[in-house]
Amino acid sequence: MERRYFLKTVASIAALSSAVTAAEQKQWKIAVVQDTSQKNLGGHGLETAFRGLPHVEMTALVDSNEKDIAKRIETIQAKRHYKTLAEMYEKEKPDIVVLTSRHPQSHLSDIRYAAEKGSHIYCEKPLAASLEDTDEILKITKQYNTKITIGHPRRYDLGYQTMKKLIENGKIGVPLTMQGWAKNDHRGGGEDMLVLGTHIFDLFVFLFGNPLSVSAEVFVEGKPFDNQPLTKTVEPIGPTAGDEIFAAFRFNNGVHGIFESRRNLYRKNDYRMGISVIGSTGMLSYHFSDAHRTQQPLRFNNTPCAPAGTFFAENIPLKEERVIPNAVPLLEAFGGKENNISLGLIFATARRFAVWDLMQAIQENRQPLCNTYDAQTVMEMIYGVYASQVKRTTITFPLKERTHPLTQNFNPTKNT
Repeated sequence: MERRYFLKTVASIAALSSAVTAAEQKQWKIAVVQDTSQKNLGGHGLETAFRGLPHVEMTALVDSNEKDIAKRIETIQAKRHYKTLAEMYEKEKPDIVVLTSRHPQSHLSDIRYAAEKGSHIYCEKPLAASLEDTDEILKITKQYNTKITIGHPRRYDLGYQTMKKLIENGKIGVPLTMQGWAKNDHRGGGEDMLVLGTHIFDLFVFLFGNPLSVSAEVFVEGKPFDNQPLTKTVEPIGPTAGDEIFAAFRFNNGVHGIFESRRNLYRKNDYRMGISVIGSTGMLSYHFSDAHRTQQPLRFNNTPCAPAGTFFAENIPLKEERVIPNAVPLLEAFGGKENNISLGLIFATARRFAVWDLMQAIQENRQPLCNTYDAQTVMEMIYGVYASQVKRTTITFPLKERTHPLTQNFNPTKNT
């Protein structure tokens, strides 16, 4: 199984500021797929990620639900509305299609259709409902040279961009261990890992590359998962198990990544979602969630472990030096009101850089920073956690078995 692509990509998006690229000059046509006929939890604002970017036309909104459609058209600033992708493609030729659905089982068919029509894609996470679907999407992107950026915006967040640079410059000495937390709310355990832990796993890969192995434990009401009923999930996301998960990944150069999730550990809006990276001479921590409407500090401690006594804590200044030429200032693009922005300015800034990177990747024929190869790795990491529990052993990557470790226990009628 191929582990790493060799097409040109970028390690960071500092290059966005270096020059006015061809991406700025092209006239971009964007279509948004937002099927509000399906029950969905809160949106992540992908549909407005292009707001204020130069040479962008929001060509179409695809939505089978016509109720209150005028309001959604106004929000997206779309010129025309269509009920289906097929209907839209009869009239339009968008350069990029935005897939906003939080139901990952719908992504494969929409990606296939858009790729066959010559469009590139900005897709909500997770990329697909299964590793097999993710593998198929990767084949499609190779066949049609389709570029896909995944809705893992934290890669483009200034805090994690700065953290990666500081680690590479030796700020914490020799990197030893990452610790990542998702929301640990009512979905804690398996659902938290798939819906929110996917961000954490993606950041693990961003900081230190593909994992080599994983050893994990999955518990249900204090007992190891062993053929108990699967989790009844809030969203139809596929097989999940456990209300408590502990996973230890190993990366190159002896770096470890710890992920932990427990149900109802934190109250609403009291999340600790984020990552700490411990090194031989210090530790960097940066936390985020949609509960934080203001920029959280990137913290440095000059101790190589969680401080037990006196320690020095430093808030690292986050100085934004990335520039998108001729873009309308973000707040101005939303009418000067932050309440108009889904999840606030921090997430909106990351989304903006994500789609700008996608536009450049298309022009430069490279992979975007947040791409299908890494999305495939993230899905393997999720499967690896369950495989480690089911087989009671350390699992190495890449996975030879591509079917879900929980499939034999999974009844979609009972569990979603």
